[in-house]
Parts: sequence; C-alpha cells; structure tokens
Amino acid sequence: MSDVKWIKLQVDIFDNRKIKQIRKLPEGTDICLMWFQLMCLAGQINNYGQVYITQDIPYTVETLATEFDMPLQTVKLGLKVFEQFGMIEVIDNILKLSSWERYQSLESRDKYREYQRNYHREYRAKQKSLANPDSVNNDVNVLRKGLRKCDVNTQEERRKNKEKEEESEERDIERKPTRHKYGEYKNVLLSDDDLGKLKAEFPNDWQDRIERLSEYIAQTGKTYKNYLATIRAWARKDKEQPQAKPVKQEQRKGSYFVEHTGGMSYEDYMKNAVSADEDEDDDELPFGIK
Repeated sequence: MSDVKWIKLQVDIFDNRKIKQIRKLPEGTDICLMWFQLMCLAGQINNYGQVYITQDIPYTVETLATEFDMPLQTVKLGLKVFEQFGMIEVIDNILKLSSWERYQSLESRDKYREYQRNYHREYRAKQKSLANPDSVNNDVNVLRKGLRKCDVNTQEERRKNKEKEEESEERDIERKPTRHKYGEYKNVLLSDDDLGKLKAEFPNDWQDRIERLSEYIAQTGKTYKNYLATIRAWARKDKEQPQAKPVKQEQRKGSYFVEHTGGMSYEDYMKNAVSADEDEDDDELPFGIK
C-alpha cells in the first residue's frame, strides 16, 4: 500500500490516561516520542497499523533503536510499556498498533479519495463539454450521480459514527453506580456500596457523620467528587486533632485560671480560641466543632 502524508492526532492526546502514566516514567518523554515515531512509521507503511521493514523482514529491538536513533534500553522499555497498556501487539513477529483503524479512519480516507477522483473526473468532463457539449452530457450526468452517491455514503458514515459514540456514552453511564441523596438537606450523594462501607467503618455514628457533612455543604455550597472519601478524611483529621480538656466552672475565674494559663484571664483565653477557629482554612472545617 502507498504511504500517507499525514496521520490523525487528537488535540487532547496529552490528557489521555495512558500517555499521562507513560510521561511519569523515568524515560517517559523519550517513550512518548517513540510512540509518535511508531505512528508515523505505521502511516508510511500504511498497512492497517503494521510496522515492518518489509513484509518478510520484521523490525527487531535493535533495528527500531537504529530507526529511531534511541538507546537500546529505552526502546526495550518502550515496547514493554506499550504492550502492557494494550497499545501494540505482535502477530507472527510483526509489530502492529492495536487501535490504528479506530483512530486513523482508513475507510473514511479511502472514501475521501474516491470523492476526489470523482470530483476531478467531473471537472475534466465539464472542460470537454465546453468544446463539444453534446458528446459528453451523458457522461457528466452519470458522474454527477456517482458523486452524489459518494456524498450520501459519507453522510451515512458520519451518522453511524455518531450513533456509536452515543452508545458508548450510554454504556459508560450505565456502568456508574447510582448514588442516592442523604442527610437533612439531601446533598450527600452515596451509592449503596458507599453506604455499606460507611456503616461498616462507623457503626455507632455513621448517621451523625452524614448529617455533619450535609450541614456543612448547605452552609458553604461546596460539592465533592467522592462524599465517602470526604467523610473518611474528616474522621482521620478528627483523630489527629488533640481534644481540649474541659474547664471546670470553678477553674474559669479567679486566681486558679490565671495561674494555669500564664497570667491570661478566662475571657481573654476564650477570645483567642474563637479567633484561632475563625482563621482555620475552610477545607479544614468543621473538624472538632460541634
């Protein structure tokens, strides 16, 4: 097959989960570069994502390292990572990019080429008709019908692709567990599985913890991606925060309190305590506050 002059890349390719994981590897930048080089090589060969020197001579790790001008160990690591992530596969010793047809839309490109051929054929027929209209009118009509049919096929393909995308989105929605609303203000979202875990981890006060979060959300307007994780984080910080010892009534005034607070009166002590609470970051609230 003849080579192509360009390949498709999604503009959000660096937001792809696999690409993000690869970039965090010790040689992640070089491995990402290697992936783009593999895509370009597959485009040059243009045989449904296969990469080879000839159909009888497959690439080896050594020949790829020479082709990409990269260290041998980097190429070995890159091929191992790509295979683990399902980005490549090896069939009869021939390297193949797994999702090549899906992303490069070879069928669409072939139809576009057919459209271009028909277009230029019709244009040449029009030029001939200027010199001899009667001899080519019938051919022009036939070509126009073919061009319209090709355009209809392209529209039908776009419609099918859109339906596939919608079906894929619906499947993603179905896979997500349904979350129910809890709390006095119905703003704490938990799935049945989340609620079961919450009851198991906090058997004595799981309802109080839901109400505490519900009241906080109602006051601040905040939302969370994972409400169970938020309750767990609050519980962990509750354990880490030291609990203040209660002050007895007889200790609040007079010489006893002044003596045990370094000369500070009970009223000044309470003002400082309130001020410290107000300075806390919103994300830290309402730990330890009843």
